[in-house]
Amino acid sequence: MVVSGSSDTFVKRNRQAHPDFYAAEATGLRWLGEAAAPVVGVLGHGRTYIELDRLVAARPTPSAAERFGRTLAAMHSAGADGFGAPPVDADGVAFSGRLFIGARPMSSTVHRSWGAFYAAERVLPFLRSAIDAGTVTPGEAATVESACGRIADGDFDDAEPPSRIHGDLWNGNVFWTDAGVVLIDPAAHGGHRETDLAMLALFGCPHLDVVVDGYETAQPLLAGWRERIPVHQLHPLAVHAAGHGRSYGTALHAAAAAVLRL
Repeated sequence: MVVSGSSDTFVKRNRQAHPDFYAAEATGLRWLGEAAAPVVGVLGHGRTYIELDRLVAARPTPSAAERFGRTLAAMHSAGADGFGAPPVDADGVAFSGRLFIGARPMSSTVHRSWGAFYAAERVLPFLRSAIDAGTVTPGEAATVESACGRIADGDFDDAEPPSRIHGDLWNGNVFWTDAGVVLIDPAAHGGHRETDLAMLALFGCPHLDVVVDGYETAQPLLAGWRERIPVHQLHPLAVHAAGHGRSYGTALHAAAAAVLRL
């Protein structure tokens, strides 16, 4: 990928990108922004590029973290059409192309229950890629599959409707500016709000406790959400195990084992 632009713009360009890659990013940012999320502005996009507002980094502050928590809760509360549902455009039409997390394709198959969706569409496909890459052993894979069995059976389902989630909310996609947090590079879809929070916890986020406090001021989390963090970390760990080495395979196995103990 080639990065260019001016003092006011930031252009990402990749002539080999999938035809849907930048359209998915632009649609996801618009959809999250519609829910009052603080997303980077999209100035234009095409088959091989996306042009964004240029952001200037600033030091993370507790006040910005608290505001971020409240706006994240509002974004989640805006909802989605189903678990796994893709973002929609300005006319309310669901994005029909391929979704991505990072550079990896991601399903937009919709399920009625969260557990069935999460196991089938967000963990197992990336587990298979990790096995092929040699970063997860057969024994470890069996543990992950057992955890997915519990998830698919609805052991961690609740009465909450689908949330509008960023989907790739690690700290690198939380950009701190003088005006506050700005979200970039989403893998936006309908999911469970705890998944975004679990990813923040997995890869670290400045002032995370303050973010959570702000979040719960706006929208309290369900009891036991901290204990369920390993459930929601299976997806990002499987994605990373598929492409970023053996250490993520062992972390994925550890998280799956923790799920089986719940």
